Amino acid sequence: MLTSVLLKTVRDLRRPLTWWVIGMVALIAVTVLFYPSISDAPEFDDLAEQMPEALLRAFAGGVADFTSPVGFLNSQLFILMVPLLFLVYALNVGSGAIAGEEEKGTLDLLLANPVKRWRVVAEKFIAMTVGITVLGLALWLGTAVSARAVGMDISVVRVAEASLSATLLGLAFGSIALAVGCAFGKRAMSIWVTAALGIAAYFINAMGPIVAGLEEKLSPFYYYLGSDPLTNGLDLLHVGVLIGMSLVALAAALITFERRDLAI
Repeated sequence: MLTSVLLKTVRDLRRPLTWWVIGMVALIAVTVLFYPSISDAPEFDDLAEQMPEALLRAFAGGVADFTSPVGFLNSQLFILMVPLLFLVYALNVGSGAIAGEEEKGTLDLLLANPVKRWRVVAEKFIAMTVGITVLGLALWLGTAVSARAVGMDISVVRVAEASLSATLLGLAFGSIALAVGCAFGKRAMSIWVTAALGIAAYFINAMGPIVAGLEEKLSPFYYYLGSDPLTNGLDLLHVGVLIGMSLVALAAALITFERRDLAI
């Protein structure tokens, strides 16, 4: 008999999460491995200065200093690749938490146990948080160890803060995917809606400073990297906004799942 939705969900996530961790660490190691050759090539900075501002902001977040440790890690990892990986993982787990089980026909078996709907959603949310946190720890350790291996002068504490910010961004979008899945019971809808919001949020943040009418502070990506955690550390207000987004989405998931007629 099922005694813990949380433990079962964490158990189900452990195998794919292992591959995600391996893949992320490998990507970080390969990327950082190129730093010594780039750090001694100032022409990369010259090339960045010659790029159109819109292109530089879209794919490097406006970073023009590719040869410094912070500039390299931001431009090659934390501005685009890291949030993309966290977004994909989070929307996959969040969309599958309720809507995935409903479409597979396993949600009726789950709810046949003496467990309330709100508890199912809450424990699924906690399990998702555990998975995203493990991914964040892999990002921190993989970056810190790889940077040390190539002699990159970067603060381990600052890397931890940037990794925590990425974790909170992933949790925010994962919570949105969970909420959409709870509201409509359609995994595909949850994935596409969350992905569309993520892409739109990225470009709003990237282009906000140079496109009239766009306000980057409306984007979760602004609160993820706007304070430049690798340089300045975490901004507590930004942390609070990302946590608040997750909690609002969780509340929406709890309310809609309690009230909806399930397709089981």
